Amino acid sequence: MEYQLITEQGALDTFVDAISNAKVLAIDTEFMRRRTLYPEIALLQVFDGQHLALIDPLAELDLGALWALLQKPEVLKVLHSPSEDIEVFQNFAGFVPAPLFDTQFALQLLGSGNCVGFAAMVNMRLGIEIDKSESRTNWLQRPLRDSQLTYAAADVAHLLPCFEQIVEEINAKGWFDIVIAESQLISQKRAFTTPDELLYRDVKGAWQLNPRDLAALRELAMWRREKAQRKNLALNFIVKEANMVEIAKRRPSSLNSMRNIPGVDAMEVNRSGREMLACIERARELSEEQLPARVMRLMDYRGYKQAAKDIKQKITAVSKDSGIPADVFASKKQINQLISWNWKLTDEERQILMAPDILQPWRSGYLVEVLNKWVPGAQE
Repeated sequence: MEYQLITEQGALDTFVDAISNAKVLAIDTEFMRRRTLYPEIALLQVFDGQHLALIDPLAELDLGALWALLQKPEVLKVLHSPSEDIEVFQNFAGFVPAPLFDTQFALQLLGSGNCVGFAAMVNMRLGIEIDKSESRTNWLQRPLRDSQLTYAAADVAHLLPCFEQIVEEINAKGWFDIVIAESQLISQKRAFTTPDELLYRDVKGAWQLNPRDLAALRELAMWRREKAQRKNLALNFIVKEANMVEIAKRRPSSLNSMRNIPGVDAMEVNRSGREMLACIERARELSEEQLPARVMRLMDYRGYKQAAKDIKQKITAVSKDSGIPADVFASKKQINQLISWNWKLTDEERQILMAPDILQPWRSGYLVEVLNKWVPGAQE
């Protein structure tokens, strides 16, 4: 396997020129995610079938020409399970390559199962066993070892021939546009940011809290994300989610009482205790009318189980007619997402939140009956 490691501007310019007429590019990234909120890019791999480069983003390189190429609509960018790669591009480059073809989703569409890993795909499609010994390596160290470079190069060297097999089967079924649409949806979901004031609803355990406690949780959740973004620290390194719920539930009035809450780490209190007390105080000052409503679990709504069953049955029927696996149309989580959208959100909230996956264009075109009948209202 031939590849070049690019750390100089001249080599990068030559490489970009060499691949400038490519119609398809296989892409991968290596990154580290230790204590940071955002992934730290460590390597960018690009392969057009003839030229394979490992581009070092830690070197002083002007990547403008490469970024322009990766944004050309006539160049198809192929990645496998690209969710985290998308986040890398969003935060490092400021864009996501498009159009994008996700080979993992394409395999699911072809009936190979959900979440087929890269090594499994390569073995299934090419009969090659991948050495995984470098999968947990420190990609930010320099210089990179030959074994690391070979491992990184293999990711795109094997990805392209797998894609060539997969896309032929996808095209034969007329599903190419579905793969592109789903890949675009992944990008949109990664780019979407839940409004500050609604963050608390996604906190596990929020349903246990009364409105006054929820007001504290709302303040804590907004503060935690803001601090995580400002410090570039993973959310749980600010304060663990479970501890945030306990703090909101007990609403301590001093650092000592916060330290006595079971499970709360002393380091969390030492680092952020005063800020968390300020959140609690802001919530304490709210009037009853300003408090959020209780958060209900979907399972506590009357009629939920029957609604979920009905939707699943309709999707299964569409799956049989279309040949598209039912789990591609909607997982249990995606069915719950649709029911929650109809039962739990106000009209105003639907305007600012992303619509459920089932309502995205390629799915909705198949699921007309499901969407026309919609999901009936429910009561507690």
